[in-house]
Amino acid sequence: MLRKVLLALLLVLGPVSAFAATMYISDELTVPLRRGPSNGHKIINAALPSGLALEVLGEDNAAGFTQVRTPNGIEGWLPTQYLVSQPVAKDRLAAATKRVETLEAQLKSTRENYQDVRGARTEIEGKATELSKENQKLQNELAEIRRVSATAITQFEENKQLKTSNASLQTQVTQLTEEVHDLKRNVMLRWLLSGGALVLIGLILGAWIKSRPKRSTWA
Repeated sequence: MLRKVLLALLLVLGPVSAFAATMYISDELTVPLRRGPSNGHKIINAALPSGLALEVLGEDNAAGFTQVRTPNGIEGWLPTQYLVSQPVAKDRLAAATKRVETLEAQLKSTRENYQDVRGARTEIEGKATELSKENQKLQNELAEIRRVSATAITQFEENKQLKTSNASLQTQVTQLTEEVHDLKRNVMLRWLLSGGALVLIGLILGAWIKSRPKRSTWA
């Protein structure tokens, strides 16, 4: 009884194990190229690979064959059912994969450029901030220079006016000094003239007194 149960389990599990693996159909296909439009004609090339581009020269719809020319220039017939109007899936997949790789490379390059640009932007912003601070500092220094310059210009004008006034005062002092000297000379001259006049008067009086006749003391 146990043996029958085990056999039954093996029969049940056996097929399950046999169909557990997943299989795929290969798209590798080779097509024979014949001299004429039938399977009875001689084979020119026994293995045209799938995905090979062929130039169509003619078609025999009744026989189901198409006349083609290979890239090497060989002409022949093969079943029309093996021809498609676009590249096979394998080639399209390869082209798509290549395109994806190209796009990924472009995306990577774009990201790297973006990082570079972002880094450069950060650096530029930092430099702009530094330049702004430096500009503000220069503006402050310029304002101070203008203020000092304005004060210096005012002082210069005041000094210029003072120098002009000083020169005028010196001229006046010189004139007054000369006038004082003139006055002193005039006073001294007057004193000399007055003294000379007194001396002259004294001499005249003395001469006059001497010239008077003497009276007798007995008279």
